[in-house]
Amino acid sequence: MPKAWSGKRERQYEHVKESAKKRGASTGRAKRIAASTVNKERARHGEAATISRSSTRDLSSGRRGGLRSGTSRVKGRTKEQLYHEAKRRNIKGRSSMNKAELERALAGR
Repeated sequence: MPKAWSGKRERQYEHVKESAKKRGASTGRAKRIAASTVNKERARHGEAATISRSSTRDLSSGRRGGLRSGTSRVKGRTKEQLYHEAKRRNIKGRSSMNKAELERALAGR
């Protein structure tokens, strides 16, 4: 965390990072997600030195709440996220399952 962040931004960073990790993101990816979220919020509130147009005109990260996750093809969790959830639940055979099979196994079917 950069030292330029306020206490509020540091708490926001930790919250977003932990949320991403709970969803199955690696530690590195969780840190990147959290840092970009905090930096975008800083830009929206005039706290950042540089501001991109998308930071100020786009939906806020809090309001968006995952509306765009997985919109490239199929909505929902990624195979990696499903795998990590299956691992957490100790589902047997998860390593050889494809995305659809992981979804069915997690749904209890």
